Amino acid sequence: MKTTIEIADGLARKAKAHAVKENVTLRSLIERGLRMALRADSQRTRFKMRDASVGGRGLQPSYRGADWPRIRDTIYKDRGS
Repeated sequence: MKTTIEIADGLARKAKAHAVKENVTLRSLIERGLRMALRADSQRTRFKMRDASVGGRGLQPSYRGADWPRIRDTIYKDRGS
């Protein structure tokens, strides 16, 4: 498939020089790089955050249905806010 891509001038110059040095075409160099990137991305495991929840039964009954300003004020009470 033919396609057009735009890459930074400096990167293009380095890629062309590298292709000449390695005696390969720019096309094959780009294809190799894309294959490497795709393989690396497919092998990468996704980050999974550990469950850090604590036991409990949720909000205390006096705060169930409370709006955020009330909850926030309670959290920061006597802490200078």
